[in-house]
Amino acid sequence: MSILAAMQKNKMIPEKYKQMSKEELEARVIEVKNKLGSKLFIPGHHYQKDEVVQFADATGDSLQLAQLSADNKDAEYIVFCGVHFMAETADILTNDNQKVILPDMRAGCSMADMADFDQTEKAWEILQGLFGDTILPLTYVNSTAAIKSFVGANGGACVTSSNAETMVKWAFTQKERILFLPDQHLGRNTAADLGVGLDEMAVWNPITHSLEYEGDTSKIKVILWKGHCSVHENFTVGNVHDTRSKYPDMKIIVHPECRREVVEISDLAGSTSYIINAIEKAEPGSEWAIGTEMNLVNRLIKNHPDKKIMSLNPQMCPCLTMNRIDLHHLVWSLDTLEDTNNIIKVSSEIAENAKLALERMLQNA
Repeated sequence: MSILAAMQKNKMIPEKYKQMSKEELEARVIEVKNKLGSKLFIPGHHYQKDEVVQFADATGDSLQLAQLSADNKDAEYIVFCGVHFMAETADILTNDNQKVILPDMRAGCSMADMADFDQTEKAWEILQGLFGDTILPLTYVNSTAAIKSFVGANGGACVTSSNAETMVKWAFTQKERILFLPDQHLGRNTAADLGVGLDEMAVWNPITHSLEYEGDTSKIKVILWKGHCSVHENFTVGNVHDTRSKYPDMKIIVHPECRREVVEISDLAGSTSYIINAIEKAEPGSEWAIGTEMNLVNRLIKNHPDKKIMSLNPQMCPCLTMNRIDLHHLVWSLDTLEDTNNIIKVSSEIAENAKLALERMLQNA
């Protein structure tokens, strides 16, 4: 579901929840958690607000939380504090007796919305005409269930930022070329780190339905969907140079959703878990500039007062769509667990092929 569709479907939160104080809201969450016990599971993504994360039964990345939800057979209600595609993945992996609930249906991912099913089918038809049956589709887990389903139906798999290299290697054992959706930067960084030349990568523009590439198309090995993370794309080479000039002893660590030129000149690059682990293992007194979402950076600053930590881009704001869920919406969702407006349900047809894409990743990563 696109962010726009989610906003159209979203039922407005009743005014009474907006009038509740922080103390009242927190007390209500504790009351519901105590009442439901193991029947309720609240996963919280790393990028969520502290006011919500404090009540999470588990924190982690999107796939990890979906897997934990699936493993928790006692939970009848999974109130997913994340975004739409994460809740979809949880619904795909959990059983039919479990309800996956998104507290605010406006919580989405602009990157995931940059590849829709119709665009992808049209791209696939054109690319098959250009290259024949030589392409395997891969999709970042930060994608809609419909895209995961398309990829699964066409022999492909999902990837995470942690296992992208492993999955790209696997894909090249299956086909000569890869179509990587929806984040061009993760695809480019991963392929380049594996030795694929930038001149062997093309960009697919879903708006113009065309390849952006100059040269002999027979040399293309990786086709990158023209999508990006609106947060990570805002970290620039200028940010890196400014940081190095002001703080010469500071290490720069970034997420691979950042642009290639930023990743190349940073000290370290890796997934959210990689970044968290690097900071946890760092020596006291060490200095770090982090290129990822601000809620996580602020949490790392708070949790590691013995280290100097800052955002690589001092003007960075939290992701607007990732940042939707607040205490008011969490309490509202807990009070209305049977309300179908906030229940995420993926159709069985889409779920079947999407699960194939996820399973291929889990089998080969």
